[in-house]
Amino acid sequence: MSNRIGMEVSLMVSEAVKQAKVDVIAAYPITPQTHIVEHLSELVADGELDAEYICVESEHSAMSACCGSSAVGARTYTATASQGLQLMSEVLYAAAPMRLPIVLTVANRTLSAPLTIWNDHSDIMANRDCGWIMVFVEDGQEDYDQTICAFRIAEDRRVLLPVIVNMDGFILSHVIEPYVPVGQEEVDGFLPPYDPLYTMHPDNPVTMGAFAMPELFTETKKAHEVALHESYNVICEIWEEWGKLTGRTYTPVEEYRTDDADTVFVTMGSFSGVVMETVDEMRENGINVGLVKIRLFRPFPVDDVISTLRKFKNVLVIDRTLSLGSIGGPLAVEIKSVMYNADAKPNIFDFIAGLSGRDVPPDQIAGIYHTAMDALKMGRWENYYMVGLRE
Repeated sequence: MSNRIGMEVSLMVSEAVKQAKVDVIAAYPITPQTHIVEHLSELVADGELDAEYICVESEHSAMSACCGSSAVGARTYTATASQGLQLMSEVLYAAAPMRLPIVLTVANRTLSAPLTIWNDHSDIMANRDCGWIMVFVEDGQEDYDQTICAFRIAEDRRVLLPVIVNMDGFILSHVIEPYVPVGQEEVDGFLPPYDPLYTMHPDNPVTMGAFAMPELFTETKKAHEVALHESYNVICEIWEEWGKLTGRTYTPVEEYRTDDADTVFVTMGSFSGVVMETVDEMRENGINVGLVKIRLFRPFPVDDVISTLRKFKNVLVIDRTLSLGSIGGPLAVEIKSVMYNADAKPNIFDFIAGLSGRDVPPDQIAGIYHTAMDALKMGRWENYYMVGLRE
């Protein structure tokens, strides 16, 4: 096993992509993901990675190039953020039903306006129904691990779907963290060369992404939906295999100090770190709360969420974006929906926090708990609360 070293998280992702031995990288810069593709360009230029590095003129072109390279059987990678993801959006919706196993890192960043470069989940949540597998990571080690796992998941013939690995922009992308890399020989054993089921080749013509009349379109959408949900078991199987290889096992939903808790926070991404710190502090003060982390967002782990959250009296969801015109944040809305048919229903509160990189220190996390407890005493609460809002 390799030694623990320190590295910027964006570069960890690049190193994982190198170890995955990608064939094609399509790159267009946008803050805060640029360090990933910059480092990949260095690795290619220095001969450390034998890959085609395509500099394109936009994110729309980047994903279009990815579709073409994946369709001819090349292991393919790109990265983006924010408005760049929105410019990719049209092609995202083409890549998934064409069953192209592309891997995409999204360094999550707020959608303007007002103009901003900081982090929240508004970019990915605007594309949450594009049909890709979506994973949220908590720290650099997980980002490195999930990047390698993403290629294995995407290319598994039982899946053949593209994967987005979400990491919080700046909060993760630009910080130096310790991580334990896996040796190349071990990665090669875990991730064999891509063996595509179908490829586009002039000697053996096939049609991909053909026009569909109304008589066929409904069936294609249902087939895509079934494939996405059936990827769940394969994802769990591959994460378990990665755990046996590295000692780091991942699950779609993970609990932290919940054994004797009536109330739990629910988070996705880097929020989990500060919430774990808050949980520890609150427990030292006699308040037994816990944390539930959602790692797999698509396919949404419905059964895991129900079996986990039904055990608690109160669920405090922390969303990093607001679904404008709806009833709160998208994660809380999703959880409320799946818990509607549960035999035991907790009180579910939604808190919108950390928009566009606003700091959310432990005392505000604790304040979320106290706000919920006060609302319970009054017997009524809002659809959602905005943490730290100045009115």
